[in-house]
Amino acid sequence: MHRTLLAIPVVLLAGCAGQHVRTSEPPAAHPEVPKAIARPIAPPVRPEKDGFPAAEDIPAGLIGLPDAIPKPEPRSATANPASYQVLGKTYKVMDSTAGFTQIGHASWYGTKFQGRPTSSGEPYDMFKMTAAHTALPIPSYARVTNLSNGKSVVVRVNDRGPFHSKRIIDLSYVAALKLGLLKHGTAKVEVQAITPVQPVSPTVPPDLADPGLQAAALRKAVPRGGLALQVGVFMDRENAQAMLSRLQALNVDPIRLVDTHYAGRTATRVIVGPLHDRRQVAVMHGRLAHHGIPSVVSQP
Repeated sequence: MHRTLLAIPVVLLAGCAGQHVRTSEPPAAHPEVPKAIARPIAPPVRPEKDGFPAAEDIPAGLIGLPDAIPKPEPRSATANPASYQVLGKTYKVMDSTAGFTQIGHASWYGTKFQGRPTSSGEPYDMFKMTAAHTALPIPSYARVTNLSNGKSVVVRVNDRGPFHSKRIIDLSYVAALKLGLLKHGTAKVEVQAITPVQPVSPTVPPDLADPGLQAAALRKAVPRGGLALQVGVFMDRENAQAMLSRLQALNVDPIRLVDTHYAGRTATRVIVGPLHDRRQVAVMHGRLAHHGIPSVVSQP
């Protein structure tokens, strides 16, 4: 949660008035999440220091919370200046997230910021799959992979930060829980921006009434060899095999595993494709999302 004045122009990041820039160390290490029970109706007293939610505040079944599902959203009018300054350092917001990947350390934020406005203006909820990033547009989506254990989640970026030289992304409590980084507080991760697939209009423009013209338009700008959807990058091949089996059970086809290298280690990408036009891509993306499986457009 990042509470500071923009240098040019001189405006406040949305929802930042009266808040603090998060430059402190992450919450202390914790032996994973306590047994979850229902969330109380009354909000807890706001703590002075950041930390873990009390056991009675944790929703039941939190570890099974679905990932954020990427969808096209308009950019926030107030949270995406071309550049802004925090503690004397200038940050630039990306015009496009296409192809963006970043490797560095992640942390998380918890009770101190619960309910406070994020840079998007939305209240922070540590039990939602969200994250803070200094440069990704708000809102946008990213896949975060813990490079120490291969666990991967998809989050919605709705906040700015971390303004700390040793971290590249701050995660919500539940995102950190699912990535297995609560115990140590931080972990080395890969951040991969996700570009949601635009839905296909059910109507056909008059100038595309001819089926041949429709097919040509749908193939426009599709690379030779087609497109594909990547549904995950796994450091543990067994996890990739598990995703493959899940997709096969849904009769998704074609699917394949592709080995690649991340930070000097072998990782496995799970790829759906090739898909030969953008309608196929959009239909498959929607089908996967219906089953709670986020995907990002990739090369086959």
